[in-house]
Amino acid sequence: MLNFNDTQKAFAYKSDEELKKARFLFGLMQYNALVKLGTLLTPLALKIKFPIKGIIRKTLFQQFVGGASLEESSPVISNLEKEKVSVILDYGVEGGEYNDEKYDHSLNEFIKVIRFASTKKNAPFISVKITGLSSTNLLEKLNLNAYEHFEFVSDQKMNEKINALDSSEKDAWNKLLKRTDIICDTASQSGVGIMIDAEETWIQDPIDYITILMSRKYNKNKAVVYNTIQFYRHDRIAFMHASNQDSVQHGYQFAVKIVRGAYMEKERARAQKLNYSSPIHSDKKSVDYDYDQAIEFLTQHESAPSLIVASHNEKSTQLAVTLSQKKETADKQLKLHFSQLYGMSDHLTFNLASEGYDVSKYLPFGPIEEVIPYLMRRAQENSSVAGQTNRELTLIKEECKRRGI
Repeated sequence: MLNFNDTQKAFAYKSDEELKKARFLFGLMQYNALVKLGTLLTPLALKIKFPIKGIIRKTLFQQFVGGASLEESSPVISNLEKEKVSVILDYGVEGGEYNDEKYDHSLNEFIKVIRFASTKKNAPFISVKITGLSSTNLLEKLNLNAYEHFEFVSDQKMNEKINALDSSEKDAWNKLLKRTDIICDTASQSGVGIMIDAEETWIQDPIDYITILMSRKYNKNKAVVYNTIQFYRHDRIAFMHASNQDSVQHGYQFAVKIVRGAYMEKERARAQKLNYSSPIHSDKKSVDYDYDQAIEFLTQHESAPSLIVASHNEKSTQLAVTLSQKKETADKQLKLHFSQLYGMSDHLTFNLASEGYDVSKYLPFGPIEEVIPYLMRRAQENSSVAGQTNRELTLIKEECKRRGI
């Protein structure tokens, strides 16, 4: 059993001053009402140019973001490398309805990130949001809308949807495929992995389909393209098995990042508003069960997929460690990687790294205005009942006490 309570290892990379700042910030995030007020007022304050950037930069931004640019993030990347921790670089572009010029700008930024990652020893992956490359409305139009039951994104089903588009929409779809293909081709040539983010259920089917198409093309001899599966959805175990079957049928490496999920309240609210059955599990126990079932299948499967366990849950992390050790005894082909968000769950990241496991921090970067949505989600996540604040704060306080600060 790994010891995730070793705070000396967990916070070795933080100075006394940084640790005290983290203690203060997570202490504030215990107050739900304060977080709700802050997440409501912060975007408004930035919109009217109220001078709060300095406060954000010294608190949430410093805790959860690498820097305002790739170059500014370099010291963080170097510090993590010293602790044998990798990074997943995330250009913090958010989806929206823009023109081709904006989407092409995002494409060029992703290319820059890939090329930057290829120069770093500890930057094996970058994260890509498909909604940064094309219209969300287009993706929604292409969704299968199979909320009541599981329906795999087969070529036949998706082609039926694509054929129903008008000429301008088909043109937009082809441009999206081309942008994604350029990203994956550049990544493949640069030796960098591409993690395609999961997003909301009402746009997820075309995102999955694009990922599958790119996997068929670029994962023939190595894992380049990783799909992200959110297991707070009750249909994702079935999707995982169907995706694995597609990899067998088309002869490519099944590469997957597994997460619990990021849009739970938004999903439930939309399902209620539009009167369809929620695609989200009704309780956390069911989510945890499916997540751990996925770990068991993916770590023990004979096809030895490339697996990224992206989790802040100690039990799931320990399960993956235990099962991977059993697999390694008989088969050295399992490609297992762990990941946590930068600024959170250091007790998992650095204790895993100290035991020789491949582990990374998901590291967003970008100007404050662009990463505000990400920062607001982190604040909300940490203030929720199921969030990390109590655990994070307890461990930080223990390390502060050990250091006498």
